[in-house]
Parts: sequence; C-alpha cells; structure tokens
Amino acid sequence: MRYIVIIEKGSTSYGAYVPDLPGCVAVGESVEEAQTLIAEAIVLHLESLRESGESIPQPRSQSTYIDIPLAA
Repeated sequence: MRYIVIIEKGSTSYGAYVPDLPGCVAVGESVEEAQTLIAEAIVLHLESLRESGESIPQPRSQSTYIDIPLAA
C-alpha cells in the first residue's frame, strides 16, 4: 500500500501525518527522522487495526502542486 504523508515544519520540529489514517502521526527533529518515524507509525497503526478486527483504509488521498503567479 502507498499512503500520502504530509510533513509540516514547526517551530522546533517536523510533524508528519497520514490523511487516510486518522490518528497516525509522528514528530522528528528533521524531515528524514519524521519520514522514518511516520513509516514505523503506519506499520504499527495498520497492525493495531488488524488486531482489533477493523478494516484497513484504502489509500484515497492525492497530492499535487499548483503554481500561483505572484501579484506584482
């Protein structure tokens, strides 16, 4: 499975979350650490869902960039 991960820079760290897996979050001191930790969090989150008999949400989110011209 392939899930979209959002990484946001905070004042002292980087936060990561998965829109298709509510509650699946991680925080790291760098982008790389946040990516590593959210990958681990996704695995644990999916294992927890399986163990509790819940269904695994299918990835549905998409991402893209939109270029916006700056007003002069």
